[in-house]
Amino acid sequence: MQPNMNQNEGQPLSGDARSSAPQSSTPQSSKPLPIETRAGTAKSEFFRYGTMLPVAGIMTIGLMLAMAGLVATEFTPQDKSETASFEINPKIEELPEHVRDITLDPLKEVEVPPPPPTIATVKVAEVTLPIVEVPGQKTVFDIGLIDMGPGIETVNIDKDPTPLVRIPPVFPNRFMQGDASGYCQVQFDINPQGQPFNISATLCTDKQLQSPTVKSVKQWKYAPQMRGGQAVTRSGLKTTIRFDLQDERGKVLPLPTGF
Repeated sequence: MQPNMNQNEGQPLSGDARSSAPQSSTPQSSKPLPIETRAGTAKSEFFRYGTMLPVAGIMTIGLMLAMAGLVATEFTPQDKSETASFEINPKIEELPEHVRDITLDPLKEVEVPPPPPTIATVKVAEVTLPIVEVPGQKTVFDIGLIDMGPGIETVNIDKDPTPLVRIPPVFPNRFMQGDASGYCQVQFDINPQGQPFNISATLCTDKQLQSPTVKSVKQWKYAPQMRGGQAVTRSGLKTTIRFDLQDERGKVLPLPTGF
């Protein structure tokens, strides 16, 4: 009795049938390369190595020569940096004197403006008036001849000069360094305006005091002497100006010997 055969025998198997079919466990062997292909590959490798090897050899030899040159060079130490220095009395170089060249522009002619117009003036004749003489004498005013009546007394308006301003003298420097005080007697006149004049130092303990004494009195101011209601000149006034020095304790130093 023959076994049952698949009805689809002789037809291609379906996907399920192919998947269920047993596979062979024998590995498939690769095909060898043709002889022409292997010869071209070997030729290209030989050309590549033949080109790179000389270049690498030249670079190696160059590096070796450079290293040998560096080793053969003598070692020279570097110079130390210069430190800051200064001179106490440096020599100053004389600079050349620069002379400035000044060239003036030529003078330009300036036109003089015309003079201003003159204004006509009218001359006036001088007028002389006659002097009229009045007969008689000038009346002399005397307050004593005036009768003021009972109960009124006349006031004597005569008075001596009165000091208003007295500027102190300036002490000389050499006198202030001395060890004694001093004074100076001065004589002067006063004019009707109250100003001293004809000033003279009659007696001084030190000649240095004469000049400051006269300068001081020149700056004084007086109310002038009145006589009969009018300011008059007063002559022969005398005064003494002292120049007192003090010691460290504030005590006035005495006058020099003989004064």
